[in-house]
Amino acid sequence: MNPRLPLAAFALATAVDLISLAAGFDTGHVLAKPLLMPLLAAWAALRGAPRPLIAALLCGWGGDVLLLTDADPAFLAGMASFAAGHVCYLTLFVRSGRPRARGTLLAPCYAVVLIATVALLWPGLPADLRLPVAVYSTLLTAMACSAATGLGPVAGAGGVLFLLSDTLIATGIADRPQPPRPDLWIMLTYVAAQFLLAHGALGALGALGGRRAAAASYGEVRSTTP
Repeated sequence: MNPRLPLAAFALATAVDLISLAAGFDTGHVLAKPLLMPLLAAWAALRGAPRPLIAALLCGWGGDVLLLTDADPAFLAGMASFAAGHVCYLTLFVRSGRPRARGTLLAPCYAVVLIATVALLWPGLPADLRLPVAVYSTLLTAMACSAATGLGPVAGAGGVLFLLSDTLIATGIADRPQPPRPDLWIMLTYVAAQFLLAHGALGALGALGGRRAAAASYGEVRSTTP
C-alpha cells in the first residue's frame, strides 16, 4: 500500500475532528478521534517505522479512546496508556538518537519548565491526582527533552507541542485559566505533536541509516584497497 493513502486519511480524520470540536459537534469528535492514531501508525509502519514508534502511537490511541469519557478511572487509565507511549518514545530516542551538545543547555530548561508547571498546578489538583500527574509530567518532559536533544528540531517541536497539549488538559483539571475552546487547542496541539514526533523520528532514523550504510561502504572500499 502507498503510505500516502493512510496519511491522507489521517489528514481527513484530523480535519473532521477539529471542525467538529470548533462547531460543538460531539458526534463527529467521538467518531473521528479514535481513527487518528491507527491511521498515523499505519503510515509510519508502511514507511518502515521501528516497533517502539508503532507502539507509542498505538498507546496514544488507547489514551484517546479512554479519554472520551469523563470517569476518573478512565482518566487514570488513559494517563497510564499515554505514559506507556512516552516510555516507547524514550526507548526509541535513546537507542537511535545521537547525543548533542545542546542537550547540556536544553535539559535544565526542560527541568525548570517541569518544576514550574507542577508547582503551578499542584494546589488546584485533586489530592488523588497530584502524585500521578507529577510522575506523568516528569515522564512526558523527559520524552520531550530526549526528542529535542537526540533527534533534532522536528521531533523536538513535537515534544514541545505534546507538553503544551497535556498542560492544557491539566490546567482544566486544576481549575486554572484556559484559552477559549480548550478542547480544540488540546486536540490541535496533540495531533500535531504525534505527527511531528513520528515524522521527525522517521527522518532522523532514515538519515542515521544512510550514514551507517555509507560508513560501511567506505569501510569495505578501504579494506579492499591495496
